[in-house]
Amino acid sequence: MNIFSGGNIRNVAITGHSHCGKTTLISAILATAGAVPSPGRVDDGTAVTAYDEEEIARRMTLSNAVAWCEWSGVKVNCVDTPGFSMFVHEAKSAMLPVETAVVLVDACSGVEPMTSRVWAYAEEFSLPRMLVVNKMDRDSGKPAANGSGNETLTEALALLDSLRNTFGRNVVPVQLPIGQGGLASKIPFRGVIDLVSMNAFLYDPSSKGKGKLAEIPPELLETAKSAHESLVELVAEGKDELMEEFFNEGTIPEDHLIAALHEAIREDRIFPVLFASGQANIATDRLLEFLRVYAPAPTERAPVAARANATYALVNGNGHTGANGSALHENGGDWRAGGTEMVNRPVADNQPAAVYVFKTISDPFAGHISFFKVFSGVVRNDASLQNYNRNGVEKFSHLAVMEGKVATSVAELHAGDIGAVAKLKNTFTGDTLGDKAHPVFFEAAALPEPAIAFAIEPKTRADEDKLATGLHRLMEEDTLIRFYRDPQTHEFLIAGTGQQHIEVIVSKLRKRYHTEVTLKAPKVPYRETIRAAAEARGRHKKQSGGHGQFGDCVIRIEPLPRGTGFEFVNDIFGGAVPKNYIPAIEKGIQEAAQRGYVAGYPVVDYRVILKDGSYHDVDSNELSFRMAGRIAFRKCMEQSRPAIIEPIMRVEIDAPESAAGVLMGDLNGRRGKVQGMESRAGSLTLRAEVPMSEMLSYGADLTAMTQGLGSFHMELDHYDIVPAAQQEKIVAASTVRMHADDEDD
Repeated sequence: MNIFSGGNIRNVAITGHSHCGKTTLISAILATAGAVPSPGRVDDGTAVTAYDEEEIARRMTLSNAVAWCEWSGVKVNCVDTPGFSMFVHEAKSAMLPVETAVVLVDACSGVEPMTSRVWAYAEEFSLPRMLVVNKMDRDSGKPAANGSGNETLTEALALLDSLRNTFGRNVVPVQLPIGQGGLASKIPFRGVIDLVSMNAFLYDPSSKGKGKLAEIPPELLETAKSAHESLVELVAEGKDELMEEFFNEGTIPEDHLIAALHEAIREDRIFPVLFASGQANIATDRLLEFLRVYAPAPTERAPVAARANATYALVNGNGHTGANGSALHENGGDWRAGGTEMVNRPVADNQPAAVYVFKTISDPFAGHISFFKVFSGVVRNDASLQNYNRNGVEKFSHLAVMEGKVATSVAELHAGDIGAVAKLKNTFTGDTLGDKAHPVFFEAAALPEPAIAFAIEPKTRADEDKLATGLHRLMEEDTLIRFYRDPQTHEFLIAGTGQQHIEVIVSKLRKRYHTEVTLKAPKVPYRETIRAAAEARGRHKKQSGGHGQFGDCVIRIEPLPRGTGFEFVNDIFGGAVPKNYIPAIEKGIQEAAQRGYVAGYPVVDYRVILKDGSYHDVDSNELSFRMAGRIAFRKCMEQSRPAIIEPIMRVEIDAPESAAGVLMGDLNGRRGKVQGMESRAGSLTLRAEVPMSEMLSYGADLTAMTQGLGSFHMELDHYDIVPAAQQEKIVAASTVRMHADDEDD
């Protein structure tokens, strides 16, 4: 295949709300450019970028996928991104290797929750944005226009107003649609008007995505002229020489307008709006041409910020291990650069080689496939590059560019291009590789922490042996999966963005790695404590012929501040209990505390003072004093006003400002305490303290309350006393378990 320099490459992330037609539009683009013989379909599993078995089964994009095509001497790399709220973090990851974000909007649904979310992601990365109103061939269900004058544009103009209200006045159409709706419409969608060249392009079922040049329909001419003037005026705004030309000539010549519009888009001063239909393959050639002419090339973007002379360290790894005790890949945590020196690396061939791995997939046949962006230099086949993160050398054998799951071999990739390589030994998502003498670290997109966790259990011993390997592979593909053992409940937990995310993981474990597991809601790590001091004697005496058993101790227990744990104080004088038996008393107390008193949960935050006791020269031993310690502890618990304490989570919620009332009411219903709220640009951040037991299903509830726009993060803050009503329920639920424990004594 042809080799492309950075100036002839366009890297584009296709983003938007779920089911707005991203995957179908990419398939149509590829067919129009001749990269594939015909457009694929999501419904029948033939879409180029929807090749994963779960994506085909669920008919939705679950992770980023890459495809490319050549159009008029320019290589267009498209990254297909998920739009469903549980997987939209993938869309954020896709912003790093591209220079343009194309945000799709459903012609009938308009701006939806994830539309705003992905727009904000692109804004965070300072990416130029283009809006494409897709599915223009769909019937909206509204009364059909009668076909006269501007009524054919009524719905399109209303949608444009909505886009401006949401994303600002710099949203401007560069096209107008000719018709809207399917074949049943009086004026079906059949083409677009180019507001730069002031030409129309018409399509029919035999067009195969390529329009025929035509005159603008007379009934749309006045509207098109007005829209052209608005575009010219906005492009000229802020540019003195263009404004002067505009006022003198009344317009801007087309060649000047093209250059000025390209600059305005590159500088994020204008957000153009185009119209298309992926399903009917209408106007996809105009989208490709627009990307070729107006989207910035990688070499046009500002130098990329990176860390230099730094070493990466693993943080928030949680010590992940597999269910059979084997260590899992450290990608469960986050790699962060430790240095502070920043450099700007130009995207140019004459710079030292540096590539960033933005995606990893595990193929049953090809093994690991690493997708990377060449940020600088030229990477050639069989090149050896240093992995700066892991201090190893990797050989890039069999360089390729990916068309969905189909690889095409290439000899070299230039700065700005996107490629893939298989079977790297120790390279994972987020790693930077390059010239050993010029190390830099490109930082990964900051992704949210997982919002929900489930207890996971293998169904059989054979499944237990395979679980660690399967999860290892899946964690390499999806860096938001966490798998770890809870040190308090001793359960293995799998965490993700939501219930559907976890269900997809379990399904992949079953289909790819033949591992059957069971999911359960995680246990809440309740604790017990005391609220008053108490003193009691514990005596264990047993005589059964020969040597007997005798142990006797007097202890006092006192409450300690929350989080202190356990203290043991020996306050015996005069040898009432020999020193060699005192550790046995302490051990017996701790054993009893571990099994709890109220509901079988460990007792914490208390001090034990050993005050007195007695022993027998023949019958006393360590076992006897251990039993005495346990008896004394239980007697003290009867008098010390024991209570159950629960974990209180520090919760931070990001959501639309309009949802403030319903969110606060919901938190109150969950026994939450709102600690503060910040508002900014139509969104809010709500901080609260909420019992963990009330947050187990919060992810799904938040999605429903905010139409998928909300996200949250929580972490343990402290423990607090459980109210009496809730304590009764906890005690009732633990009765069976406590009885079983008593039978084991």
